[in-house]
Amino acid sequence: MIDKILQLRPFIPRPIYTERITPFIDKEIIKVITGQRRVGKSYILLQLIVEIRKGNNNANIIYVNSELKPHSHIVDDNTLYNYAKDNIKQGVRNYLFVDEIQEIVGFEKALRSLLAENCCDIFCSGSNANMLSGELATLLAGRYIEFEIHSLGYDEFLDFFSLENTTQNLNRYLTVGGMPYMKVIGFEEYAVFEYLRNVYSTILLKDVVARERIRNVVFLENLVEYLSDNVGNLFSATNIAKYLRSQRASITPQVVINYIKTLTNAFFIYKVPRYDIGGLKIFEVGEKYYFEDIGLRNCIRGFDMRKDIGKVMENAVFLHLIRCGYKVRIGQIGGNEIDFVAEKDGSRIYLQVAYMLFDKATTDREFGNLQKITDNYPKYVITMDEYGSGSNNEGVMQLHLRDFLVINNL
Repeated sequence: MIDKILQLRPFIPRPIYTERITPFIDKEIIKVITGQRRVGKSYILLQLIVEIRKGNNNANIIYVNSELKPHSHIVDDNTLYNYAKDNIKQGVRNYLFVDEIQEIVGFEKALRSLLAENCCDIFCSGSNANMLSGELATLLAGRYIEFEIHSLGYDEFLDFFSLENTTQNLNRYLTVGGMPYMKVIGFEEYAVFEYLRNVYSTILLKDVVARERIRNVVFLENLVEYLSDNVGNLFSATNIAKYLRSQRASITPQVVINYIKTLTNAFFIYKVPRYDIGGLKIFEVGEKYYFEDIGLRNCIRGFDMRKDIGKVMENAVFLHLIRCGYKVRIGQIGGNEIDFVAEKDGSRIYLQVAYMLFDKATTDREFGNLQKITDNYPKYVITMDEYGSGSNNEGVMQLHLRDFLVINNL
């Protein structure tokens, strides 16, 4: 079956992910591929299968996808375990791939047994963070490693569609986002946003409402609209509860917190806490939220380039940072905010995002906030100004967004 699937699903390589995962092939640890629905997790699994076969043409691949009719009977840990064991071949290396594993009840029990028996190398994908915080973490603590997949970054977007790095194509990316299936449906905005609305409905109904047993669907939809309007703004559950009460919706702050958690579980949005740069502490109140895909954010409320450009720029910078493996927080030094503090492998970078440096006051504010930080880590101001990209202002580098988004080694 897997050979037929590979023939029917040609793919474009995404080395930013496969190069992180391939060193763990044939290691006795479960490889878990996570991420929002429709960002390309299934294709990453297929690329890993191709990589395995390059090194071992005799490898026995056991592939499970409960959406396929031949696998529809695999609904729980017993049927998963029995299917894997029935397809193990002696005398060769065996590899088990399970797509959207959260659809299989009690899957972690089957994985634990298969791992203990050391009968196959295990790879799986899932679209809900709960599977890593529940029984999987309890039963398999220290025996799995997670790799999070995201929608296309701008550099991947250019590669997928054979585009030049121009302002026109950057604006296109900031409008339609980076869902990989656009390779099939094209760029016509009506078709793209129809597709994105369908993806949004699927995520909301299947990965949030059904899985998390949400009752107040209308409030959930209003909350998503509120978040899409307030990308990059400091947020508190108390304030949004007050706002919703002003709209005659009686919601407590705890309900707001719970509903936001369901959206982060589905990898639909990301919570970014505030960080006191001087005091090295995390603030308990006030955080920001960003969307996994800019196009999905835009399909919810529409996209007005003049009004929304600052929001989507920030969202694009955040997504690029997490794709590159950074842990991201909002910085604060004194009374001044730093848009992003990003850390990886013991190093750190600071970033401010501004649409245009219209005047001296704007320039002084964006560069000045970074210049107040006394350490020697790199500092960037990311803009859409056509002039000044690559220039250095007292230790702070200015970069055009289109230049920043194609740098994978910051």
